[in-house]
Order: sequence, then C-alpha cells, then structure tokens
Amino acid sequence: MLDLESFKKLLASPKKIVITTHHKPDADALGSSLGMANYLKKKDHDVRVITPSDYPSFLYWMKGNDEVLNYEEEGLQTEARELMQQADMIICLDFSCLSRISELGGLVKKSSAVKVNIDHHMDPEDFADFRYWSTEAAATCELVYDLIVKMGDKDLIDSDIADCLYSGIMTDTGGFKHPNTTKNVHMVTAELIDLGADNSKISRLIYDTNSVNRLKFIGFALTRRLVIHTDLHTAYFWICKKDLKKYDSQTGDTEGLVNYALSLDGIKIAAMFTERKDGVKISFRSTEDVAVNKFAAKYFNGGGHKNAAGGKSEDPLKETIARFEKLIKENQQRLLNQLELVTETK
Repeated sequence: MLDLESFKKLLASPKKIVITTHHKPDADALGSSLGMANYLKKKDHDVRVITPSDYPSFLYWMKGNDEVLNYEEEGLQTEARELMQQADMIICLDFSCLSRISELGGLVKKSSAVKVNIDHHMDPEDFADFRYWSTEAAATCELVYDLIVKMGDKDLIDSDIADCLYSGIMTDTGGFKHPNTTKNVHMVTAELIDLGADNSKISRLIYDTNSVNRLKFIGFALTRRLVIHTDLHTAYFWICKKDLKKYDSQTGDTEGLVNYALSLDGIKIAAMFTERKDGVKISFRSTEDVAVNKFAAKYFNGGGHKNAAGGKSEDPLKETIARFEKLIKENQQRLLNQLELVTETK
C-alpha cells in the first residue's frame, strides 16, 4: 500500500512527471492517465502522457488528449525517450507488469525516476517505488479518484477530471452491469457527477459513436464470424486480417464485440480471436461463475480479471482456434466448476 505521507512530500514541489499506461489504451487507461495528468498540472507539475500505441477515436474528447504522445507514431520516439530520461517521476497506470507497455517497459525499467504504480489487476510486478493497488477496485479510475481524495485535493477535481475518471469506471464495469459494480462504485460515480461529470454525454460519446464501416463490420461478424458450441456453453468470433482490411477497421472497432457472444442464452465462456501482424490477439469473457483469467494465463500467455481477460498466440489463426476448442473440451467441467485446470496434452 502507498505511503501517503511520503508521496505527499514527494509532490510538494514541482516535478517533471511522465504518465504512461498499457498498449492499446481503453477508457480506464486513458481516463486515469488524463485525469491524473490534469490533476497534477493543477499542482504546478510538468506532466506528459505517453502511450505505447494509438487508441480509439471515441476517447479523443478527453481533456489533454491533444498533448498525448503516441510512442508508435513516426518521429516521436526520440521525444518520448528524452521525456523518460528527464522525468523525476514516472506514473504507471492500469497495468501490473512492464511487458504491458511494450518498448516503453525497457525505458521505465532503466529510468532513475521515482516509479509509481496505480492499478487494479492481479499479480503486480515489483517495479515501483510506490504502489497504490487493489483488485477490489472496479477500475484504475476509481483508485485515482480515491488517491486524490486521500491527498486532500478533492476540491481540485473539476468537470474535465471528473469526466475522465467517470468514463473509466463506467466502461470497466460494462456500463455498471458487471459483478464488479460495487457500492463504492456507485458512491464514487455519484461524487463525480456531483463534481461535474456529464454521465449522459460520456455514455453517448463512448457507446453511441460509430462509423458506417464499424456498424457494417459488426453486422458481418455476427452473421459470418460467430461460432456457437451450445454443448460446451461456449461461443466465439474469429476475425482475420482480410476482414479488418475490408471494413477499414480502426483501433477500437472490435471493442465490445466479444460481449455479443457472451450475451447468448446458455453461453458461459466467450472469446474473440483477431489476427494481427504480430500474431493472434484473444479476448476472453465469462459469466460470474467461470474464471477465464486462469485459463488465459495458463494457455495463452495472458491474464486479467476473473470474467474479462486477454491473451495472445503466435500460432496461425486456424491453429489457435483449434487449440482453444480442444482445451475447452478438455477443461469444460473444471472451468465451469472453478477447479484447477488439467495439464494440457502435448
């Protein structure tokens, strides 16, 4: 747990601070980063947010988005490295291990700056000097709000900061539908609304902002790329590179697609396999009684939350899906009963 008094003393004088978050940031990652950045700027710190990659355009409305440095963007790597080298403090948000930030992980590791980790994922890597971490939090934005309040700075949370933090909590709870929607979540979001968060606007910007291509892609995926195994209580989507090219897929266009599979009656395990340049990206979802994070960690180099996890595979798409189906069949009862997974047959 964070030594609050030491942290307060550290921030008592202006610092050069870099904030970073995980690859392909979602609303919680970007919302916590920009929420924290806007807060620290009010305390006269020099703050820059560096992301390891791009992120969905439906998040561009957040205050400070125009100053975010995308490490993958051509010509910006040198500036990012210089900012990392000059930083007095690096704040790492919404990830638990440095591998989640790609090449930036090496820069963080080498840096002599004070390192801070604020996160709600399991099994944190021991790389930070200060850690504010809890798996009981629904979102990193919830922890950022809590930290600002404990710092005695609730009065510094304006409507822009409140919007950023609300967006992360809203999305990481699935629009307040997931089991992680606790009493504290409702209390915090109520406070954020009171502080100026426009909940209706945020919901519209994130959930109801689509391109024509994205809607056509979703329709195509539902009719041509959905596989259902009723006997295994499992459904999944498979998306190849040609599909993404055909619909001019942009970052964020596949967001939430896996939830359609999980919404089917009788389905307890859902997945989405997306073929990318560097391999197959996998999203796992499950109903409350099934722990897909253990499955993802054991078999697909991944992890995450109990009912929402991710993984990856270096095998071709077809082989990855075949392996997944084989593993689901082998582990069906253990998955559904939350028992230890059987050893994979070699």
